[in-house]
Amino acid sequence: MNLADFCAYCLSLPHVEETTPFGPDVLVYKVAGKLFALTTPEEFPATANLKCDPERAIELRDRYEEIQPGYHMNKRHWNTLTLEGGLPNKLVRELIDHSYQLVVASLPKKAREAMNEAR
Repeated sequence: MNLADFCAYCLSLPHVEETTPFGPDVLVYKVAGKLFALTTPEEFPATANLKCDPERAIELRDRYEEIQPGYHMNKRHWNTLTLEGGLPNKLVRELIDHSYQLVVASLPKKAREAMNEAR
């Protein structure tokens, strides 16, 4: 998956906004104000950080060389993916969805209900 497709997929999820709180060189994707993905467009090869269940994170790192502990993130809960490095697009989309769902599940009940009402 290339960077443009990664960004477009993140933005296609409900209630997602793209922000640049760390400066113009880092694109941050948030749901209800909470970070679930980030990427640095000027970096080559393109990489992206995604939240991940800790046990699954270890399994993914063992299976794919393109998945490493989260760069500048809590390495227990975040992975860094090398995009365009051979990971199947379907897997990248699944990992974006997983990250998004982890963050949504951690939101307060009121925030989740507000998201459902806004659909």
